[in-house]
Amino acid sequence: MMSFIGPRWRKPAWMVLAGAVFAAALVIRGGRYWWLWVSLVAIVMAGRAFLFYMLAAEDDDVGALAGSRADERQNLLSLRSRALAFNVIAVAAFIGLTVAVAIRASWWWPFAVILGITGLGYLAGLRAYGIAEERPADDTDAQHEAPSPIRS
Repeated sequence: MMSFIGPRWRKPAWMVLAGAVFAAALVIRGGRYWWLWVSLVAIVMAGRAFLFYMLAAEDDDVGALAGSRADERQNLLSLRSRALAFNVIAVAAFIGLTVAVAIRASWWWPFAVILGITGLGYLAGLRAYGIAEERPADDTDAQHEAPSPIRS
């Protein structure tokens, strides 16, 4: 996907891109102090990008994750962290929706949208990574039973 960008530059590049998009949204929004908010976003995202660039130089688990060169164990750690974050967001959205409905607030719909998006994301994940197609066993067309690898 991003093979033209070196592994150490991938996450910092995404952070700079995300900061630029958010800063553009602030410019479009305008307002009295738009330039202050744009400057703050630029400084924070540049600092984060620099931090990730420096962390990527380290030869440890954090450096491997920051440098986009993680092994299977580190990828599993990252996957579990994202799964925990997903669960926390889903529970927080449900609590927010429940409280908003209980007090008859007009601001219930953002929680419903977040809960709906997490649900759709979960279903998309099941479809993409879930149950694989069942294929017949390797010895289905054999005339004899395959020997068991476990003998007593």
